[in-house]
Amino acid sequence: MISLLAAARLPRKALFLDIDGTLLDFAPTPGGVSVPPGLAARLRRLRDQLDGALAFVTGRAMADVDALFGDDFATAAEHGAFVRDGAGALHQLARPVSAMGNWQAEMAVLVAAMPGVMLEPKRLGFTVHFRKAPAQAGVLHHALSRLVGTQAEILPANMAWEVRPPRAGKERALAWFMGRAPFAGRLPVFIGDDVTDEPAIGAAYDYGGVGLHVGHDFAGGPAAVRAWLTSLVRDTREG
Repeated sequence: MISLLAAARLPRKALFLDIDGTLLDFAPTPGGVSVPPGLAARLRRLRDQLDGALAFVTGRAMADVDALFGDDFATAAEHGAFVRDGAGALHQLARPVSAMGNWQAEMAVLVAAMPGVMLEPKRLGFTVHFRKAPAQAGVLHHALSRLVGTQAEILPANMAWEVRPPRAGKERALAWFMGRAPFAGRLPVFIGDDVTDEPAIGAAYDYGGVGLHVGHDFAGGPAAVRAWLTSLVRDTREG
């Protein structure tokens, strides 16, 4: 695990953490995930050790993040469409697509007739989950492609299709944070697990830091990520 050792030894780290499949184990539905006892408290301790330079970077809506961990974390939600800085101020980085509501309504009708498929609405986009109906992946992608065309992005996620406005992206959110205190001047460590995380993993290296992929760098999945973060809480000494 050379990359884990390199990440742990980086001076003046800034941590950027995906949530589903990274910090938390997947569940059959997004609302079914469980936050292990004490995890939020350990993350707050680690954030204090990093002078506040810890942020969630997730596809989830901001309200979902707050329900899981509390509303006091810096967060990039909806793949960076919205960011909340360390002082709690909310910023919108992506422009809305006027047709998004119509697309979502049409997909809701389709999804209602497909057992096991779920539509997750968001402020500037939506996600179609097919974890319980994997055979429907192709049908759903065809329907989304017909609706969206080139007006928005359709991205593969873990047993889901993400529809998001142009200019959203976790790598853009990381860059936004890296230009502002308390992240500026630090070396980023980004941890993610999915296709939508890969640009941010690359961006972390561009800033001189480390990008970690759960499937490649953490043999035990999210449990191993949580254990590694706990080791940083115990061992980090960087004020």
